[in-house]
Amino acid sequence: MKTRVPQQRRLQTRAKLLEVATHIVATQGYSALRVEDVVEQAGVAKGTLFSHFKDKDGLLAVLIGARVMEHLDQMKALGQPHSIKDITRRLEPLLSFIATDRVIFDVLLRYSGSTGAQVDEVITAGFVRQITLFASWLSKMQQAGQTRNDTSSEMLAEGIQAFLNHVLALWFCMEHDNTDTPAAALEPFLQTWLRPAI
Repeated sequence: MKTRVPQQRRLQTRAKLLEVATHIVATQGYSALRVEDVVEQAGVAKGTLFSHFKDKDGLLAVLIGARVMEHLDQMKALGQPHSIKDITRRLEPLLSFIATDRVIFDVLLRYSGSTGAQVDEVITAGFVRQITLFASWLSKMQQAGQTRNDTSSEMLAEGIQAFLNHVLALWFCMEHDNTDTPAAALEPFLQTWLRPAI
């Protein structure tokens, strides 16, 4: 079945809006994204953007969700971690990405359904995918005696996600010196949460 011309045009317009928005955030950051700049550079009216995305945050959710999925692909490609420190290293690029701009963290929380009624399919899928990936790592680590095994790998994975959110929330509330990273702040939580019982 052939795609009708209006549908093709709509898909092309959406792709153009995403391309322009991606360029803006790459050069100016997520906080600098303005609807006016996107529509001007894409050569469309504001109403056209709003027919594709509910609002600016809806557009940001699509961009941010795609970046999170890229980070998850990279984490998965690194294979099975063999220590708690390995888990932290795998999480570091994702944490660093989120920590670059508070808007990223805010949009992720809001559109995951964690702090509001708004849900974005890609962002929600990213959170589910994180938990599933963590649980698969932890299940194998439990079998090898590399992490605690007194609770399910799914529960441990949920804990990692909670600590990620906690560390990032604190990251945006406190001042940091140049040696701090979100991954360094996460490490003690993971060591305490995942360490095998003695």
